[in-house]
Amino acid sequence: MKKVFLTAAILASMTSVSFAASNPFTDVPRGHWAYDAVEQLRQDGIIEGYGDGSYRGERTITRYEMAQMIAHAMDQFDSKVKSLSANQPRVLDNVNADKAMLDRLAAEFSDELNNLGVRVSNLEKYSDKLKITGELRYVYWSHRDEQDNGSKNRNNINRLELRLFPTAEINDHWSAKARLTTRADLRNDSIGNVMGTYVYAEGKYDNFQLNIGKMPLYSTNDDGLTLDDFFSGAQITVGNKFKAILEAGRWHGGIFSTDTASYQGIQLNYSASRFTGGIAYRNFDSDSVNNLATYRDNNTELEDSARIISAGASYKFGSSVTLAGSYANNTEADRYDNSWSTQLSYKGANKSQPNSWGIYVAYRRLSPNVSFAPTYLALSSHNNRKGVEFGMSWSPWKNIVADAGYFTGETLTTKLDSDTIYGRVRAFF
Repeated sequence: MKKVFLTAAILASMTSVSFAASNPFTDVPRGHWAYDAVEQLRQDGIIEGYGDGSYRGERTITRYEMAQMIAHAMDQFDSKVKSLSANQPRVLDNVNADKAMLDRLAAEFSDELNNLGVRVSNLEKYSDKLKITGELRYVYWSHRDEQDNGSKNRNNINRLELRLFPTAEINDHWSAKARLTTRADLRNDSIGNVMGTYVYAEGKYDNFQLNIGKMPLYSTNDDGLTLDDFFSGAQITVGNKFKAILEAGRWHGGIFSTDTASYQGIQLNYSASRFTGGIAYRNFDSDSVNNLATYRDNNTELEDSARIISAGASYKFGSSVTLAGSYANNTEADRYDNSWSTQLSYKGANKSQPNSWGIYVAYRRLSPNVSFAPTYLALSSHNNRKGVEFGMSWSPWKNIVADAGYFTGETLTTKLDSDTIYGRVRAFF
């Protein structure tokens, strides 16, 4: 009877012109959650039957027809709640639940609502204040370093990782963002606790953005040659195609893993259709610098700091080939004071485009006193390396991306052989 009444309500609320014969949208299948959601809204008085209440059999309902009814309910929601509450005070108990249900219906049928002329801004008005996206990833990583005695030890990682990204709307300009992470080690069948990776407030205005809290720390100017991690503090971004990024706070990682460094940085980046590029200066102050045997030749007289200047650029030839390069130098280090990378890429996997794929080849020199937390999958935990990296990516289905690669080279400090094999599969939701 629920579907019978629902069919009658939808058909009766349509205009005298019938769209059924030319409807470009598919049916909403029987058993779809939207049927029960609309029936609940009808019982709460948010959606009413119209006309004589007749129905035309037990047929399924098209997405177009469902969107018509949702659009009408959205338009009348506030006035309907006010009218009902005047005579039925207890109806207010169901308002939040009804609102959430209508929000979910609006999100499900957003394309059809747009085709009906319901503006995106109106849909956003009814969108949930809290949204959660996520990523489930599998990682296999096998690294080998040659030892002084000639032995070759191999370390393996075989894990599953779940990342959740909650975003809560505060007002028209401000939102709260976070990342929650948990990992399962498939080698010993263990699972870790859920960790808060970052949490910060983000304020967006025209050509201006302010982030406050613990947030991602990425060296956009050199495309991750120097940093891909997190820091606590504040970040200001100004501009559009040409952007200035100012950062200040505290960072724990890299050569400062035994301490927390005071951090300040400025990036100047430019992005166009084919060309991107940028330069940056970053300053890290920490007492742990002078405890590093490979940092300075005479390490008792100088300041406890790392001052890194870096630059990078990329250019896209046609629609498929991209050449990128980056360089960084630590002006305070006497040894292992520079890093650089050059990469040639062909196409690339796109999670929104099934069967998209890409390959690349790169040469990287990652000094431990410069590339504190590089972004490269094969070398993210081993920055004391130089050598060649080969990789590929493929999206077999929508929102699924697989990566594989191989690095071969040597350590900078010992000049001994080093290689890494890696694979990764990511599912986005």
